[in-house]
Amino acid sequence: MRALVVYESMFGNTKKIAEEVARGLTTRMPVEILEVGCAPERLPDEVTLLVVGGPTHAFGMSRASTRDSAEQQADGDLISRGEGIREWLSALRVTIPIAAAAFDTKIRAAYLPGSAAKGAHKALRRHHLRLAAPPMNFYVTGTKGPLEETELQRAHEWGESLADAMAST
Repeated sequence: MRALVVYESMFGNTKKIAEEVARGLTTRMPVEILEVGCAPERLPDEVTLLVVGGPTHAFGMSRASTRDSAEQQADGDLISRGEGIREWLSALRVTIPIAAAAFDTKIRAAYLPGSAAKGAHKALRRHHLRLAAPPMNFYVTGTKGPLEETELQRAHEWGESLADAMAST
């Protein structure tokens, strides 16, 4: 078993969550973590679990226009500067059935619907991947962050739970 974690991150919050998810997964399997711009469009055959994460922008996965907006808000360089997980998932080629899960970062607010994780979850399902978990949200305190206090621990625990689920299948 081997996991691949692919993330898109503007200000670093989603990257931190992806790193903790990967640390949780390493309790049971080797893990590679890649920024979406470095991720292959065809998954290596040894990958048995794909975990995809990105920030929620305008009620879903980022688009070119929302990434441009993030760049205007940034104090420095963005982490993910090219295409995002939306475009990567559209181009993804999966040749063997594997398990998958999706997460996002978003602001916790009742009046802000939408989730990048839900969109990624649907895209993974369209690729006929076996969904290992429901979409997972991790929360930031504002557009640029930081993460809420307990989110890194939650991400680590979620990674462990994904690893445990994979080990029992």
